[in-house]
Amino acid sequence: MQHTAVTLIELGAVFFGLGVLGRLAWRIGMSPIPLYLLGGLAFGQGGLIPLGGIQPFTEIASEIGVVLLLLLLGLEYSAGELVTGLRRSWMAGLVDVVLNASPGAAVALLLGWGPIGAIALAGVTYISSSGIVAKVLGDLGRLGNRETPVVLSILVFEDLAMAIYLPILTALLAGVGFVGGLGAVGVSVLVITLVLLLALRYGRYVSALVDSPDPEVFLLRLLGAALLVAGLASQLQVSAAVGAFLLGIAISGSTAANATRTLAPLRDLFAAVFFVVFGLNTDPSEIPPVLPFALLLALLTTITKLATGWFAASSQGIRRMGRARAGAALVARGEFSIVIAGLAVGSGAVSGELAALSTTYVLLMAILGPVAARVVEPAAQWLVTLRPAAKR
Repeated sequence: MQHTAVTLIELGAVFFGLGVLGRLAWRIGMSPIPLYLLGGLAFGQGGLIPLGGIQPFTEIASEIGVVLLLLLLGLEYSAGELVTGLRRSWMAGLVDVVLNASPGAAVALLLGWGPIGAIALAGVTYISSSGIVAKVLGDLGRLGNRETPVVLSILVFEDLAMAIYLPILTALLAGVGFVGGLGAVGVSVLVITLVLLLALRYGRYVSALVDSPDPEVFLLRLLGAALLVAGLASQLQVSAAVGAFLLGIAISGSTAANATRTLAPLRDLFAAVFFVVFGLNTDPSEIPPVLPFALLLALLTTITKLATGWFAASSQGIRRMGRARAGAALVARGEFSIVIAGLAVGSGAVSGELAALSTTYVLLMAILGPVAARVVEPAAQWLVTLRPAAKR
């Protein structure tokens, strides 16, 4: 069979399979990310039916998936909202970093992956999944709850932290050393500052540059601008993902709303490919040795995220039930954790076991997060009813 025919058949099977998995996830009320990762594991190296003909396409498609994920995340916020969120949540954000990055760093050092591996796994365990959190809050009807702005402000802080963290990680993975890493951070901070100033004062001009009444022209301008900015950011060692995120912040108003509607299907398509590719590059035989550590991290970082949300909500004067809901909403890990692990393993500077551990960990947390958000309120109410009974 011709190579082109094999590639088309394999791609068709992958996309159709993703549709089936996405439908299954929708039916059972969970994020599709774990199922996409499982699909990649089943058809990657060491899987049931290895697919080798789609690699050239999936490599670039997965990169586009990361760009679109972060672009649409940036479109959710305005520059003013980012600044306001940072002012309100900086203390809780620092607590979030300490509590949730530490377990990942400790486990990496315990496994002998060195300082770079520790920094990479710290990022994997630190950041919550904005996509899963937003979906869960919407599904549970909690977008209007008093604790929801606190949850969103923590997510904003994490996104800004990633804008500094990713250039550091990229520089370390490239082997440029401490001085080079500081240079990358300096460039990143400068770019972030300039983009925020640009978005605050001249966001309407950026929006006008990509906007168009014609849907086809609008899509081409928007996607072209995203890829251009991502490529330039990558060249400046700022990270393509962060470049796309900053472009999303700079686009505002009705243009941002139209961009979200226009790009959402493309994001879902290419993001699904990204998760599948990460699974394809992970050997399932490497998972059993790291499963105990993944379970340990899942337990520890569930507790630390609950503590983070509780602290952040209590600082805003929110009652206990709201504090518990805020903590449970932050439990899920997902897309960004996989992005970090993908960067680390793809560079060759970190043990390939990090991919297996990250995949297993994200699988656990992407399932546990929505479950925790659903059960935290009835569980808390059940505990309240037990207290009077215990007193009697």
